[in-house]
Amino acid sequence: MRASSASPPGLSTSHRWHGTLPLRITKERRANVADQDYKGVRTEGRLIPPPVSISAEARAHLEAMVGPDGIPAGLLGANPSPDDHPAWRELKTIANARIIEMMQPRFASVTSTVETIELGGARVHVATPANAGPDDRAYVDIHGGALVYGEGEMCRMGAQLQAMLHGVRVYGIDYRTPPEHPYPAALDDCVGAYRALLDRYRPDRLVMGGSSAGGNLAAALALRARDEGLPLPASLLLMTPEVDLTESGDTFQTNQRLDVVLPRPLMNTNLLYAAGHDLADPYLSPLFGDFTKGFPRTLIQAGTRDLFLSNAVRMHRALRRANVPVELHIFEGMPHGGFGGSSPEDAELAGEVKRFVRESWGA
Repeated sequence: MRASSASPPGLSTSHRWHGTLPLRITKERRANVADQDYKGVRTEGRLIPPPVSISAEARAHLEAMVGPDGIPAGLLGANPSPDDHPAWRELKTIANARIIEMMQPRFASVTSTVETIELGGARVHVATPANAGPDDRAYVDIHGGALVYGEGEMCRMGAQLQAMLHGVRVYGIDYRTPPEHPYPAALDDCVGAYRALLDRYRPDRLVMGGSSAGGNLAAALALRARDEGLPLPASLLLMTPEVDLTESGDTFQTNQRLDVVLPRPLMNTNLLYAAGHDLADPYLSPLFGDFTKGFPRTLIQAGTRDLFLSNAVRMHRALRRANVPVELHIFEGMPHGGFGGSSPEDAELAGEVKRFVRESWGA
């Protein structure tokens, strides 16, 4: 069908209409709309289905996380105000139980054992796989949970899962959390445990990783260890990392609600954790650190539907600018934290992680 030559309303007659809008918006059209309407792109309500470009298992996970109204509830629910500590305690109990329930299917085949010790003043869960590899190396696991959730059972389970993946002893740091223990308690625990581990292992035999809040603390730990004169670990794994508590990245806007796990920003959570400290401080938001002074080789991961995708992209560029060896792995359609652990994409990601860790040890 032949396109109409008429110009759409509000467009200059100097532009002919051929089915696509001209890139330039006319002064006449701007004059008819308030200035604030041109500070962003306005979108109409629309249904965004799971992409056909991902596996059936991944699509099923996305569909299961969305209610019949098309709105994802998210993993953590709505956040109370930062000063409502009783509400936070209640929410933590509910959220921790839900996280553990979601982890159970992945935990069914775990055979690694675990014991809990104190290390450098921090509680640490030490997981040992059934067929442990060389005892001269270890993996340090820092659990996720928005810097507020995930202590106790989730941390222990996470350490056991990592021990199964890497075949070595894993130290899961069960750091203190708000509201009772805001910043810098969690980072202090991680630094204390790492300092003690340096008495047991050479730094190039230690690999450190964390997802979400764990990625924040792993990166912050590397910065603070360097600043305090401690040797750095062989490498870091920052999985969908929460490295910008100011939430200044693009996908904190574009991936709202599209991320079925984190459908909304976490600013109240960040303010609870920071307890009045500057959110842009590199120990709170490692993205803003100075990496030219030294930083470990790093793997960063996120997904195209991840609320924290901008964190991953910007962290990658910051490390590249500082000439830090870094890999960036972005998975199609993946929300925060993956597709539940049973999709081909999750298996592929686990393979990349395992390969990177082995390379870090020179294996």
